[in-house]
Amino acid sequence: MGDGRGDEEECRVALLNGGGAAKEGWQVVSGGDGKLRRRVWEESRKLWVIVAPAIFSRVVTYSMNVITQAFAGHLGDLELAAISIANTVVVGFNFGLMLGMASALETLCGQAFGAKKYHMMGVYMQRSWIVLLSCALLLLPMYIYAEDVLLLTGQPPELSAMAGRVSVWFIPLHLSFAFLFPLQRFLQCQMKNFASAAASGVALCVHVAISWLLVSRFRFGLVGIALTLNFSWWATAAMLFAYVACGGCPETWNGLSLEAFAGLWEFVKLSAASGVMLCLENWYYRILILLTGNLKNAAIAVDALSICMTINAWELMIPLAFFAGTGVRVANELGAGNGKGARFATIVSSVTSLVIGLFFWVLIVGLHDKFALIFTSSDVVLDAVDNLSVLLAFTILLNSIQPVLSGVAVGSGWQSMVAYVNIGTYYLIGIPMGILLGWLFKLGVLGIWAGMIGGTAVQTLILAIITIRCDWDKEAMIASTRMDKWSQVR
Repeated sequence: MGDGRGDEEECRVALLNGGGAAKEGWQVVSGGDGKLRRRVWEESRKLWVIVAPAIFSRVVTYSMNVITQAFAGHLGDLELAAISIANTVVVGFNFGLMLGMASALETLCGQAFGAKKYHMMGVYMQRSWIVLLSCALLLLPMYIYAEDVLLLTGQPPELSAMAGRVSVWFIPLHLSFAFLFPLQRFLQCQMKNFASAAASGVALCVHVAISWLLVSRFRFGLVGIALTLNFSWWATAAMLFAYVACGGCPETWNGLSLEAFAGLWEFVKLSAASGVMLCLENWYYRILILLTGNLKNAAIAVDALSICMTINAWELMIPLAFFAGTGVRVANELGAGNGKGARFATIVSSVTSLVIGLFFWVLIVGLHDKFALIFTSSDVVLDAVDNLSVLLAFTILLNSIQPVLSGVAVGSGWQSMVAYVNIGTYYLIGIPMGILLGWLFKLGVLGIWAGMIGGTAVQTLILAIITIRCDWDKEAMIASTRMDKWSQVR
């Protein structure tokens, strides 16, 4: 990423280095160093090539779920509840696990692209297909016996029965995860996110049309809704595969290969670590809603919290896109043997995401008593949301940094270590603290959420310390060794 003088200048401005280097860096910045500005601009350009399409794709995917719930809501309250619970408990659990497992490709494909071992990227994707499809088949009983699972969680019998029936129809959707997620990460790691964005846009249009046709016109009910989601997700996967197989990735896709069946155990271990790491994050705030539902007179609290979580989920699409972008940029630079470049990518991504987070923090604080009007006109709920707005603002601010640091971990291959960090901070600190504040100190949902934010803050602090103390040159050597090892597996 530059000549020796460029690396020397980077050493001087690296904010992740301590002491005099950081001080010298600020002097260079204040002096208006043109080379630094060019490097920041170039790194930002590479980052946004990944982030911008990723934001669009994630918002579109989230919108498809919103549209699905809207059509279900017109069928009836029970149907809406059944779709919501099936999506949250059954599909949501498996979605998080499969998405996490596919993130192993961000490490391997990202570093392979940086190391210019392009042919291996297609092999890695095929290994991911094999591993994820095997996992998907093992998880099928959760769909088949969804009614029993939901009854065990305390859901009403009628709701469990309906959600159980529709869950069986979601099996094709579940299987699509095994093919679509690796395709998306394969393209993402070579900065071809535009293909995913285009496919998502087409799928959204198709989703709206098919939803109207099957639900409103032919009145297939919940089955029609499930069929629509199945079709939309498989259509996206088919479009991306057609793009890859028909010449979109000539250097990285050489067709199906028997090499994909070699080295599967190592791939399983990395995929499992990625899955656990991201699942622990994905489930954390779902537990917040479950805990709130057990409070006395919880209806208003749950309504207010649901509004806050919806706002948080929409805004979270931006940090999650930075998670993807950071992981790819760090992996690319480490794969190329450029530890200083990986460090610089981390700095630029962190600062950019933090600035965006601060903007939304100010927006939520400034509109603390007004933003809930989008969802409700109830004075009681509006007051409850107002009381939670400060926590929402700080959650958004933390979420502007935490996913970036997780992206660094994925790009560097630290998934196993971060999984242990997540267990400790989320489930041994955050949730117990939330229960303590919510029930013992009688702070209700305010206490539960505040405690869980504490867990996120501790996790973010630990990841920040790990990142600051990282020996990037050593990480580049580890990445090089990993690429040599995995490339020799036959």
